[in-house]
Amino acid sequence: FGARGGWWVVGQAALLVAVGVVLLTGGDDWGAAARIGGGALALAGAALAGLGLVTLGESLTPFPSPRREGALVERGVYRLVRHPIYGGIGLGSLGLGVFDGNPVAIWGAAGLVLYLWAKAGHEEERLLSHFPDYAGYRDRVTRRLIPWVI
Repeated sequence: FGARGGWWVVGQAALLVAVGVVLLTGGDDWGAAARIGGGALALAGAALAGLGLVTLGESLTPFPSPRREGALVERGVYRLVRHPIYGGIGLGSLGLGVFDGNPVAIWGAAGLVLYLWAKAGHEEERLLSHFPDYAGYRDRVTRRLIPWVI
């Protein structure tokens, strides 16, 4: 568990639960623009993560270490961003905080994004050692979490 990076998964789950609990406390009504913008961000995050999940297929693992039998995926959304699932989770969480008008949830989601950025960096070290072509892929696909943004 620890050797595959399981504690990264535990930390991610804890942050997701914390953001969810804060969202359940409710926020303020920031108006229609915030609801529309937050909803759009949340939907974009869900789409990004969903596309990442579907595209990875049998190479999917919650751990930062790649599966032994996994393959380097360079198709679909992975042509635009290296870690779309993490980006989608972060973007969706931020969107829900804006939608809810909840500054604490937004700050929690921002912390989650930073955590996912660090987890992706840790994962990339393992991908580099597992897939010889990963360095070239990283050079071609310059965004880590969200296409055209970060």
